[in-house]
Amino acid sequence: MTDTPARLLGLLSLLQTPREWPGSELADRLGVSPRTIRRDVDRLRELGYPVEASRGVAGGYRLVAGTAMPPLVLEDDEAVAIAVGLRTAAGQTVSGIEEASVRALAKLEQVLPARLRRRVGTIGTATVAVPAVGPAVDPAQLTVFAGAITNRETVRFRYRANDGAETRRRAEPLRLVATGRRWYLVAYDLDRADWRVFRADRVRDAQATGGRAVSRKPPATDLAAYVVERLYDLVPTYRAVAVLTEPAAQVAPRLGAAPGELTDLGDGRCRWRSHGDTLDWLAFRLLGLGCAFTVEEPPELVAHLRVLADRAAAASGARR
Repeated sequence: MTDTPARLLGLLSLLQTPREWPGSELADRLGVSPRTIRRDVDRLRELGYPVEASRGVAGGYRLVAGTAMPPLVLEDDEAVAIAVGLRTAAGQTVSGIEEASVRALAKLEQVLPARLRRRVGTIGTATVAVPAVGPAVDPAQLTVFAGAITNRETVRFRYRANDGAETRRRAEPLRLVATGRRWYLVAYDLDRADWRVFRADRVRDAQATGGRAVSRKPPATDLAAYVVERLYDLVPTYRAVAVLTEPAAQVAPRLGAAPGELTDLGDGRCRWRSHGDTLDWLAFRLLGLGCAFTVEEPPELVAHLRVLADRAAAASGARR
């Protein structure tokens, strides 16, 4: 590659990948000598790009944080992915990200080639996003946690519980989990010597302490499933069991994306197990199946269905 500006852009694109590049590998990628790579690295440094070099067998070059953010070199698919992501982020529950996303999208679309602008516009025209509903999260708190997770640092913060009580916490953050409406932090609570799930919108004054986090066995392999399970444990949840008068294969499509657990009983019936935070929701799911059923548990659901039956009978004029 003899075109110096094009070669510098190619080199910058490689260095913006978060890894350390041996000089020989960069030279092979760009089709030049290691000496040319060293000269090009010096040129990038003169232009303000903070390229760090390390010596030794495992040494190489990598781009590190500087005093200002240098221009990014993006592949076509990367630019489209970022533009679509920014449009989606404008409707999320991270406080202040909507306006920042719109500003960043405007800057990106201004420099996109026409072919990419059309691709982004086509996706935007064909897509309607449902705005996220939930408490707003301060992005500064998420940034602190994300940095502490990456650097394996402990954090301290103020936390407001469901009853409004506020406590000070010291913790080792493991992962941030986004559920769509809310953000949660999975962390080891140092004062309580146990794993905890914190709602990020209830966190205030999060700070990294600089102290090293201990390497611990995570509470679960699938942390997203772990958070969901803990949330069900923390809120009033009814576990329902009912026998339906249709085979599981016929019932499953009517239960949607979260069908619960269906067990075929082999005689044209199936047993349905599920949970819900309200009796109304469980009754709605059962009545909407369009088949006969018998509720085995909980007794509160049986009583609630009787109330609904009386209400329906009165509304239809069956009872006078």
